[in-house]
Amino acid sequence: MSNQETLVQIRGLSKRFKHIQALDNVDLDIHRGSIIGLLGANGAGKSTLLRHIIGLYLPDSGACTTFGCDAARLGPKELGRIGYVHQEGELLDWMTVKQLIRYVSTYYPSWNSELEKRYIDEYEISLKDRVGALSPGQRQRLAILIAIGFDPELLILDEPAAALDPLARAQFLDLLLEMIQDQNRTIIISSHILSDVEKVIDHAVFMKSGRIITEATFDDLREKYSEVRLTSLGDALPEHLDFANVLDCRRNQTKATLTVHDLSAEQIDEAAAKLKCRADIQPLPLEEIYKAVVK
Repeated sequence: MSNQETLVQIRGLSKRFKHIQALDNVDLDIHRGSIIGLLGANGAGKSTLLRHIIGLYLPDSGACTTFGCDAARLGPKELGRIGYVHQEGELLDWMTVKQLIRYVSTYYPSWNSELEKRYIDEYEISLKDRVGALSPGQRQRLAILIAIGFDPELLILDEPAAALDPLARAQFLDLLLEMIQDQNRTIIISSHILSDVEKVIDHAVFMKSGRIITEATFDDLREKYSEVRLTSLGDALPEHLDFANVLDCRRNQTKATLTVHDLSAEQIDEAAAKLKCRADIQPLPLEEIYKAVVK
């Protein structure tokens, strides 16, 4: 990551729940102005890591500091700078939507009334409904509004779009793209919908079995992993394709599609020329990069 101010620093963080090692010696720095995608399968440790950042979980070993403070000792001053949305969307069910918004907004002098009004209009949120009667998608919309309404410096989104329909997801992504224009804001987003995440992130952190297996800028990942489409310029392709660093190969007699890593365009063209093929190089979407990294 860049040399910007570090908002969150994690060193040697481990957490175990009975027989499950949820986090295993995790190191991570999160810098101001970054938009980080935290990616991994269910059980990879993503939610556990996020909950350590805000002090909901305490580490068995290691340390986590947020805004320079031990996350276990975050007070109102620090927590007032953090917005947090998790997929369960736990809210005060007995209130109406309007009552809950007003209740939360009183705690934040920085509450953005203009953003609130626009969000309510665009997401068609009914202020009269009781929170407990909302559908999962409506609850998630409301949880997002509460998390962003006070313009937090650090926004943590744990599967924020899981309960949203495609239209609402698109609106939410537009909102995120607008929010990240503020270069002082830092966003960490965990999501299974990688096609959405790749539209907004500039860094990716891949987790598996409680460990970080890869951490890099999205641009670096797109340079590292490529899809190469080979087309024979003569007869059938040879049985053995003499290509280095191949992660996956799908082929027929005259065409092949390779997933490769750490090969420059010049190296790919040189290898294709030896095979008497034309090579078309395409960047991999995030979902395919994730598959390549995990494998």
